[in-house]
Amino acid sequence: MLRADVTNSAAPLAVTLPRATLGAPAKTLAWRRGLVLGLNTVTIVALTLVMGSLLFSGGVTPARVGMMVAYVITLPWLSIGFWNSTIGAILIASGRAGADAPRAPNPAAPLRGRTAIAMAIRNEDTAPCFARLRAMLADLEEAGLADHFDIHVLSDTNDPKIAAEEEAAIAAWRATTPRGAQIFYRRRTDNRGYKAGNLEEFCARTADTYAYFLPLDADSYMSAAAMADLVRTMDESPNLGLLQTLVVGRPSDALFTRVFQFGMRHGMRTYTAGSAWWTGDCGPYWGHNAIIRMRPFKEACALPTLPGKGPLSGPILSHDQVEAVLMRRAGYDVRVLPVEGESFEENPPSLPDFIRRETRWCQGNMQYFQLLGMKGLKPVSRVQLALAILMYLGPPAWMAFLVFGALTAFEGPAAGFDPLVGLGLFIVIMTMSFAPKLIGLFGILANSADTRRYGGRRRILGGAALELVLSTLMAPVIGFALAVFAVGLLFGRTIKWSAQMRESRTVTWREAARTFWPQTLFGLALGTALTVAMPSVLPWAAPVLIGLTLAIPVAVFTASRRVGALSVRTGLCDIPEDRAPQAPLLRLDGELARA
Repeated sequence: MLRADVTNSAAPLAVTLPRATLGAPAKTLAWRRGLVLGLNTVTIVALTLVMGSLLFSGGVTPARVGMMVAYVITLPWLSIGFWNSTIGAILIASGRAGADAPRAPNPAAPLRGRTAIAMAIRNEDTAPCFARLRAMLADLEEAGLADHFDIHVLSDTNDPKIAAEEEAAIAAWRATTPRGAQIFYRRRTDNRGYKAGNLEEFCARTADTYAYFLPLDADSYMSAAAMADLVRTMDESPNLGLLQTLVVGRPSDALFTRVFQFGMRHGMRTYTAGSAWWTGDCGPYWGHNAIIRMRPFKEACALPTLPGKGPLSGPILSHDQVEAVLMRRAGYDVRVLPVEGESFEENPPSLPDFIRRETRWCQGNMQYFQLLGMKGLKPVSRVQLALAILMYLGPPAWMAFLVFGALTAFEGPAAGFDPLVGLGLFIVIMTMSFAPKLIGLFGILANSADTRRYGGRRRILGGAALELVLSTLMAPVIGFALAVFAVGLLFGRTIKWSAQMRESRTVTWREAARTFWPQTLFGLALGTALTVAMPSVLPWAAPVLIGLTLAIPVAVFTASRRVGALSVRTGLCDIPEDRAPQAPLLRLDGELARA
């Protein structure tokens, strides 16, 4: 298998493929990318100039320079989020969202390519994992498509007790289904490369058996119709290497999950539609709920081992986007379907679990610094890697901005500072920050069919208000945790690759206090400093100060079973599947209940 050195990568595969009718023409993509580059450049420059006029109106000091640098770091991610969502909203309103996405021309065509459903697991709760796979196989059986798919459980479990449970579950499943010969289990004792290494080893063994594979996380679930549509699309698009679905959250009774999924649902739809419009053949990959052409993945997407020592060296944790840019480098398209389908995942049930997941992604994305100069990458692929880095540089930058801001407060008010300009900039920044969710929300309210799917305007507005309040309170808590973790990376701090918490749970006051006392202490200290030095800025800083100070009770509240049950009863933060679950989800619910 190819293993490219980071600084001296092996030459990309020489692939000449028919372009067919896949996506927008090259000239169209070029002007779209030029437009997006221009919009973001103008936005970033304008916001930088306005902030510069405010900060340096009374002279240049080290603290103000620190504020300015931190502020500028946050702007690219802020700007791209705003413009992706704006463009996406226009596309959705005009019925053009996903118009460039590859789709199977004949939704009833027989499947030509054989496909492996590959679930990579490590020390996961065994019963729910196998319940999801059983439900998927049963759905394929009912649709008459099971002959075209095999199930592969790719275990990196190193806990002997869980490994025994996995082996017993596989044996029991094979013994009770006529499809036993299509169910495979392999457990690695050498967990080299983590999940990416797991899939890499799988592809090395099976590349001659399957045309495609569907990588799944332990919480992934897809309907037979969704999987068949992906296979048909690949069958008709020989230049398509990877096709990512738009993944939506499965209904939950945990308040944290419900709030997160509600905001993410309409925000992600507009963001992804806008992003797909200009990224085109250099689209994203999120590591699961996608379909991948087996042969080029095996030959071109083996990940490099990063040189050096410390947490940003060694195996790449956030493998997905790197595999996407390598697939594109090999000459194959990487695209996303920016429309909702029957492709699901489960999101973290509590604030501590969410932060644990984010810190792992933070470490993985920071490793991309070593990959930006990899030979042969497309320009847009390099942009994708850079944006992935900036996504996790933003929270530490905002925290640094706050710290430097507190220091400038002791310098006294800046001469020539215009409070109206400052207020205007504050409103613009806050609007852009919430733009993906707000634009998506307005789009749902403007569409009567979507409004009914969410339970009506009153429920939507109530859920939006709750989500706005809680996400505003939790954002600085998450940002602070990521900032502390990012600083820790510089001193060798790292994380272990472990199973994520997926089932609903409560957060005790003891756990919340142990986890979030630094946020609370920082919020109190920052509030005290501003009260003493410059009380006039307290209203501006209030959302951050309140969120940090209330981190402990917010963590407990959002994980409360009673509050979650109340949210379910009242329909607050309902997503469409809460109100009208599709048949595949009902099948999954039955399997999970039996498990």
